[in-house]
Amino acid sequence: MKIIYEYSHLGGSEILQVRYPEISKEIYQVISNVNAKRIKISKEKTMLGKKLFSPKNMNSQFTKSFRDLNYTEIRDYYTLEIPNHPLKISRAYKQIDFVKEKVLVEVQFGKYAFMFYDMAKFQYFFNENKADVGVEIVPCYYLQKEMSSGVSYGEQLIYDIERLKRHFPAVPVKVILIDADNENL
Repeated sequence: MKIIYEYSHLGGSEILQVRYPEISKEIYQVISNVNAKRIKISKEKTMLGKKLFSPKNMNSQFTKSFRDLNYTEIRDYYTLEIPNHPLKISRAYKQIDFVKEKVLVEVQFGKYAFMFYDMAKFQYFFNENKADVGVEIVPCYYLQKEMSSGVSYGEQLIYDIERLKRHFPAVPVKVILIDADNENL
């Protein structure tokens, strides 16, 4: 995979460069090691029979690469209680797939709502003093066009973060837009 654009929100890129240069290098290394493959045959009406890039395959490559570099999952459990409501829900949780030191990394090939929810999870762990910065790795528009419908693209996420200004997320974040290498197109 290749990086086609990077966006720094509230100094996310700069925090990685200054405080976590080795982790920053590892993230770039992992991205470059992932090989997007057209192994999914579309069953959708609009793309019937077309060979598409497989989010499942790319996710498994990201997971293996990050795990090989000793990134772990973080999961915070809590009891959900809301004001003036009798129900208490125990063992609710927030979870991030890849964590090293106080750097949170999510790779998102899902619907747009999941990209935005990742920002809320970054905010949660930042507020709990368990994170200094979040990194969101997402497909660019062109890669998304060569995947199943339902997958979102990072340009929309960046556009929305820009419009929300400094209000949300109120945590330093680096958004990395990725695309398939040219030889895989």
